[in-house]
Amino acid sequence: MSEIVGLQTTQNPVFWGEIAPCEHVAQFYEHEGVLIETLIGFIGAGLKAGESAIVIATAAHLKALEEGLQDCGVDLVGALVEHRYIALLADEALTRFMVKQWPDDDLFANFVTEVITRARATGRRVRAFGEMVALLWARGDIAATVRLEHLWNQLCKTEEFSLFCAYPKAGFTKDSSKSIREICEAHSKVI
Repeated sequence: MSEIVGLQTTQNPVFWGEIAPCEHVAQFYEHEGVLIETLIGFIGAGLKAGESAIVIATAAHLKALEEGLQDCGVDLVGALVEHRYIALLADEALTRFMVKQWPDDDLFANFVTEVITRARATGRRVRAFGEMVALLWARGDIAATVRLEHLWNQLCKTEEFSLFCAYPKAGFTKDSSKSIREICEAHSKVI
């Protein structure tokens, strides 16, 4: 069962500062700026606390995030050097585990575990943001999206990391209400 929470921004980092390992949060957003502001709060709070952050996003979102983090005083260069900030392109990441438009369980687990192991290096907590589900959803691969959310959930529990996903509201129609419910149920919190 998902808990619905209000939007938290970098101006109010309490929610992100208290996020627990194994927490799986989804955000449905109307405007790109809202996503970026929320993402800056999530990733920035982790990096400032000495945690590691994995970001799997579109090139445009990575660029906006990194600019926002630097504007907030996050030492992004230091985090990159220490492998505390790992940025990957979502489209490229999907090619690592999608087989015939379906996520392969083992390939996905191997891919994510490899990245988490690098981020965890000296026992650091890990936060991850994944935009791959939104790309699958936008392509109309609804069942694959729901499956990928469930794979993330399984791995989140065994690897103990916090996970944040985001979907643009524009991608939802009233015909997809069952899938939207399944996506919400795959998360511990929904923004």
